Parts: sequence; structure tokens; C-alpha cells
Amino acid sequence: MTTPTQTTTTVAEVLAELAALEDPKARAINERHGDDHGVNLGKLRALAKRLKPQQELVPGLWSSGNTAARLLALLMCRPKDFSLEELDAMLRESRVPKVQDWLVNYVVKKSRHVEQLRQEWFTDPDPVVASAGWALTSERVVKSPDGLELPALLDTIEAHMKGAPERLQWAMNHTLAQIGIENAQLRARAIGIGERLEVLKDYPTPPNCTSPFAPLWITELVRRKETP
Repeated sequence: MTTPTQTTTTVAEVLAELAALEDPKARAINERHGDDHGVNLGKLRALAKRLKPQQELVPGLWSSGNTAARLLALLMCRPKDFSLEELDAMLRESRVPKVQDWLVNYVVKKSRHVEQLRQEWFTDPDPVVASAGWALTSERVVKSPDGLELPALLDTIEAHMKGAPERLQWAMNHTLAQIGIENAQLRARAIGIGERLEVLKDYPTPPNCTSPFAPLWITELVRRKETP
């Protein structure tokens, strides 16, 4: 009996599909946010859905260095298949904001190595890497705060957030807000820190959106939680 030939997709074929999806207008918009690609994210997700998880394609897509290819790899991968060393290396190569965000949220958070990576990244001297540690800490504040020294986190935020590089500052501010939202006993202190530091106080916020300024963010989210 003749065995049917299995059709496989190659990295080169996927890269060609991504190139065909490139849109100069989308690239112009994305570049304003530091993301150097021109593929509509809806179309990128549709491509990932069609291709389905294929871990064997992930290394080639990632090593291409192409931002759209890396985003696609993060949608197609199996998070539990990565080693701690692989995830650490990928984060350190992720200088594009969207790639780092998807790597942390779609892959690292589902990895068995998440807590070890959180601890290692949190104190890393590279502010981009440290921002990932703070992002994972914000997640723990909400979902599993036991074991976290929340007052000590507030001490660190109060001492260092004002002068932190932008991406690290954003991540620290997120942790500040989550501590204030989730912990009534620390809420006044979290709001006070935000008011004194004034980080993101003047950030332009569209109508019907919540300001990232921590005192406003905390107050609004607590109001929503407490409104019947």
C-alpha cells in the first residue's frame, strides 16, 4: 500500500506569506509604538489559526529576526515545550515592545518556569528584562500574592520608579496600581506614592478609557469592583 505524502509547511513558505501581508500603512502606525512590522494583527492571528501549533517551525521563524515572524511563532508555539534557558534567551532578544509583551503574556505565563524567571528577571540590570519581571509580579499580585512582600515592593517603587527607563517605569506603575486595587490595607499608601511621584499624571487618555496615572487608575477600578 502506498503511504500518502504528508504536506508540510516550511519556514520559507511562512515568511513568504508574511511578506505578502505587509502593509505600509500598518507599518507606519506600528512604528509609532516601536513595533517594526506592517502585518495587520487580525490577519496574523488568522494565519496562526490556519497553520495551528507547529513547534517545529518556531525556531526558524524566531531566528529570522523578523518581528512579524516572531509574533507568529509566539501564537503557534507550545509554551510548555520551552526550557528556562530558551525563554530567557528569547526575552533578551525581544527588544520590540509587542514581541516582549506577547512572549511574556502568551508564553512565559503558561510555562512551568514562570516563577523562577520572574525572580531572575525582576532584579536584572537590563531595564527591558527587568520590566518583564515586574510584569510577572503584577500578575502574581492579582492571582497569587501569597509570599510576595507587598510593602517591600512599594518601597522599591517609591525609590526607583520616578527615574526608571520608560518600559520599566510602565511595568512598575502597573504593579503599583495592582497593589492598590487588590489590597485595601495598602491602598492609601499606593495612591500616596502615585500622587507624590506623578508618573504618567499627564499621559493623554482617550475618552472612556482609564488613565494609567496610578491614583486615578486605582480609584476607578476599585469603584467598578465595589459597584453592584
